[in-house]
Amino acid sequence: MIPIRDVNPTSRRPWVTLALIATNVLVFLLWQPTFAANSDERSFFFFYCNAIVPWEVTHQTDLADGGAPARQAIEDELPPEFGPERGTLLQQELQRRCPDKSWALSVLVAMFLHGGWLHIGGNMLFLWIFGNNVEDRLRPAMFIVFYLLGGLAATALQLAFGPDSAIPNVGASGAIAAVLGSYLVMFPRARVYTLVIFFFITAVELPAVVLLGAWFVLQLFSGVGGLTDEVNAGVAYWAHVGGFVFGAAVTWLFFRERGERQRLSEIPRRPDFF
Repeated sequence: MIPIRDVNPTSRRPWVTLALIATNVLVFLLWQPTFAANSDERSFFFFYCNAIVPWEVTHQTDLADGGAPARQAIEDELPPEFGPERGTLLQQELQRRCPDKSWALSVLVAMFLHGGWLHIGGNMLFLWIFGNNVEDRLRPAMFIVFYLLGGLAATALQLAFGPDSAIPNVGASGAIAAVLGSYLVMFPRARVYTLVIFFFITAVELPAVVLLGAWFVLQLFSGVGGLTDEVNAGVAYWAHVGGFVFGAAVTWLFFRERGERQRLSEIPRRPDFF
């Protein structure tokens, strides 16, 4: 299910949401090696040098300076195709490319990095559709704090389930999941025009509680199912769960009265093209 837009007008222009989208896009286009000739190889080292690596946070040191334990963590994570000395070789390359990496700063930086066009496209679509209304209710200053704390909460849960992973984690998904959780609490009955792809493609309108509730259940079951797998298709499902629960809980405790629950008679009629 792909949301297209919601029927939930705001009272002000969402400058923070727009700034977050612009920042993510500029980072993807201008800082990440998106258009490099050997972009796959450069992205591989770029993420190791700039994104959060759970092992680094758990041990409070980067892989380049982690010695034998770091080399072992790398060997446990990278597939055998990288060679028998993959731990030593990667560690030496990181020592050359990014000897001064800050593992603490990488927690924040990773929220603005993305693994590809679909990754950033999907994240920014969700942020635009749902972020403007949450910003409208929380106000800009509170919204940016909420967004960043949601990203940290998402990272914390992901670390809890994979503290020794030596694979970089990137994406704004955790912070955006907090926005989704907040939207669900404040606007459960808001209509969201959604593209449904299941053998055929159709556009339907769904209440936010159905769309976002289904999204959360999917993340939760995917996370639980991934506990028995060595890898989880490269998706940090527990970060999504952590961010969503944080957003929903904080909003329920402190901001739920700022939500707007329209009666069915107040909802505008559906446009003809749907």
